[in-house]
Order: sequence, then C-alpha cells, then structure tokens
Amino acid sequence: MPVTTTRPNPSAQPPFDLAGFLATRTETVNRALDRLLPPPTAKPTTIHRAMRYSLFARGKRMRPALCLAAAAACGGKEPDAMPLACAVECIHTYSLIHDDLPAMDNDDYRRGKLTNHKVFGEGVAVLAGDALLTQAFEIAAGCKSWPRYPHQQIILELARASGSLQLIAGQVADLEGEGKKLSAAELKYIHERKTSALLCCSVRLGGMSANCSPAQLKALTDFGYHVGLAFQVIDDILDVTQTSEKLGKTAGKDTKAQKATYPSIVGLERSRTIAAQLTGRAFKALKVFRGNAAALEALAEYLLKRDR
Repeated sequence: MPVTTTRPNPSAQPPFDLAGFLATRTETVNRALDRLLPPPTAKPTTIHRAMRYSLFARGKRMRPALCLAAAAACGGKEPDAMPLACAVECIHTYSLIHDDLPAMDNDDYRRGKLTNHKVFGEGVAVLAGDALLTQAFEIAAGCKSWPRYPHQQIILELARASGSLQLIAGQVADLEGEGKKLSAAELKYIHERKTSALLCCSVRLGGMSANCSPAQLKALTDFGYHVGLAFQVIDDILDVTQTSEKLGKTAGKDTKAQKATYPSIVGLERSRTIAAQLTGRAFKALKVFRGNAAALEALAEYLLKRDR
C-alpha cells in the first residue's frame, strides 16, 4: 500500500531535482572522504583497506545529504559544511560495522556486499569501526569556526550524538530488548537514540556551518528528530516487506532475532500512518525557512517513500 505524501502544497512549488542533488552530493562527499582518509597504501594497510571497504560500499550518503541541505536552507556555503557531512558519515559507517558483528546483529551482508567482519575478520572490523569513529573527530576538528558555533560546540555536538546517552544507548537498549515484549514507548526510546540522534545531528551541524540563528537551529532539530524516527519506522516496515536482494542486507533479521519493531507492535498499516505523521511534523518544522528548504523537504519525502 503506497504511503500518502505529506509534503505541503507540492503543486505550488517548482519541482526539486532530488535525483540530481543526491548524485552530485554523493560524488562530492565521496571525493572529500577519499581525500580526508588515509590512503589504502598507508601502513598498516589492512586497517585502512577495511575502513574504506565499508565507507565506500555504495552508501546512499543520506546523512551527508541532510547536512548539506540544512546548510543550504540557512544560506550557508557547501564547502564549509562538507567536513561535518563527512564526519557524520564516518560515524554512521562505524556504527554499521559494529552493528553487523556476531556479538551484535550478526549480519553477513550490508549494502549488497559481505560485511566487514566477513572480509577482514572480527578483530579488524572492530578496529576499523573504532578508527572511523576517531577519524570523524579529526575531520570535524579541521572545520571552520563560526561566531555562534565555535569548535568546542561542534565537537560536543558529535560527541553527544554518538555517545552513551544517544547512539550507543540505543544500541544497548536494542540488545537488551531482544526476545522481550517491549512497549511502543520503549521501542521509541531505541529509535530516538539508535537512528534519530545522528540524523538530527547531521542537520544541526549543517545549520551550524551556516552560522544559523537559534530559531533556525530549533527548526532543524525538530525536523531531524521527526525525520529520524520516520526513517526507522520505514526501516522496520521494509525489514518485513522486502527481500534481501532489494535491501542489500538480510531481510527479516529483526523477526528472527525476536526484536520489537513497529509492525510487530502496532501492525503494518498503523506503522505506515505513524511514519507519515512524523514526516508531516518534519515538514511543519521547516516553515521558518519560508520556502528555502526544498532539498530538506524532498529528502524527507524520499525517505518516507523509499523501498530499500
């Protein structure tokens, strides 16, 4: 069943070339990441090949795209936001490497390729994740400083989103919830931290790179929070409705691991309704930008309707 769009007055707005936006930004982000990471020939070569194996494994670069789109909405310059876009992608990739480990979700495929630990072994996979996490802070430390957002605040933003109260908290709660009957509130806690926190951080950093106003930062925070939750609800839906070939990762693994998901708690149709409602709230948060957030709106709609 298709999800009804929640984008406000789409006919009144000029069409936004999302495919073109994603293609060009993916290319520029990949070039920047290639430049910012140690080359695969740097010793020890194994760790640098492992880092790059997962980082350049055909990722959609959604978090960097959101970061760059948020910067544009606030009138910023893309080169100023690029280091922060790359930093969040490094953190995201580190989390995926660790998430796939046998001690975590024990997955053999990610983005249509063998997972890092299946290629390089568990020890190197752990270290590759660790290295990408620390690389993110090295990259972020090299960004500009802005009047409202000095380096200290940029680093703090990344640290909080990826720390034990947010991203890691969500992973711990996810592990501890396996095989248990969780409430919708408990599942929301996991999704807020495991997924929404870094998506929200991405758009906030984009705004900071444009020296955004407090009102703009609040709007981006509201947008990122609701888009992040909607993203994970759709992920839960796709896990039970799509094939492994379509997803590029093992389908049905949440059910097999006895993990609570929105479909398992409230059903598929209610889950789709919740995702659409969350996306509607994300659109509402963008009103402060007075039509200058077309890329963010298009990304939110794309994430709601994606099929993988």
